[in-house]
Amino acid sequence: MVPIDLSGKVALVTGVGDNHSFAWYIAKRLQEAGATIVLACHPRVVNIVEGLLRSQHADDVESRRLSNGQEFQPARIYPCDVSYDTMDDVPPEVKNDRRYARFAEYSIQGTVDAIGKEFGGIDILIHSIAFSREVTKPLIETSRKAYHEAMGISAYSLTSLVRAAVPYMSHRPSGGSVVGLTYVAAERVVPHYGGGMATCKAALQIDAKQLAWFVGDRNIRVNLISAGPYGSRAARAINKDFDKLIQHAAEHSPLRRPIKPEEVADGVLFLCSPLASAITGQILYVDCGYNIMAT
Repeated sequence: MVPIDLSGKVALVTGVGDNHSFAWYIAKRLQEAGATIVLACHPRVVNIVEGLLRSQHADDVESRRLSNGQEFQPARIYPCDVSYDTMDDVPPEVKNDRRYARFAEYSIQGTVDAIGKEFGGIDILIHSIAFSREVTKPLIETSRKAYHEAMGISAYSLTSLVRAAVPYMSHRPSGGSVVGLTYVAAERVVPHYGGGMATCKAALQIDAKQLAWFVGDRNIRVNLISAGPYGSRAARAINKDFDKLIQHAAEHSPLRRPIKPEEVADGVLFLCSPLASAITGQILYVDCGYNIMAT
């Protein structure tokens, strides 16, 4: 057995909004391997995540349980809205919104700076962020405004986060690792994946490859996981027939079954570990093989 030990590593995980998301499972798996977990959550969901971490409801308690019997407990939760590179980019109506007003800082640069300084550096950066306000509309009906917003949040945020994190990730012991999440819709037509999100994932994929080059001389690796369809709360909110998409993928995948979120977390753990020290600019498919099929 070759154990993966991330003791002493600091992992910044973005995109946790509930305890059913890929980001939640990824954060848990990284903690199980010994990493210190720092969450960067959208300001509007910070209270929700904090509540899930305190809740004594049986389902919530179980969702925090780690495979080693311990409990998931991030070291800190920071508010972060990846729409904004700095606080100077935040418009007055957002700053005055009561859901934002209680936070003095929630930009990418400010959040990453705070984490890097408090924890003495960052070893792992997880990008698990995607949003389109018109995701239920097909691309041909998506507005220019919604398309641009989706691209900025879902794709460009990876570049902005990496740029901000480079000073804190450069030449870390065992190197730094950035891992983002993509989907096969970046390469093939998935009819219900609308609002420009497929285009965002395609952009994310080429951006990750370019970033791998630009930060490689700092011993930072950049990779993506292309996960199969998974029935998170967000996915089911997007498409009321999402279970049919999962069923189709399961029936047509070589392994003839749907993925589990723990399997995606395992893929991320591998890419963040020394076992992947020479792997960068790659897309690892964790989808039971569905991506190789023609249907």
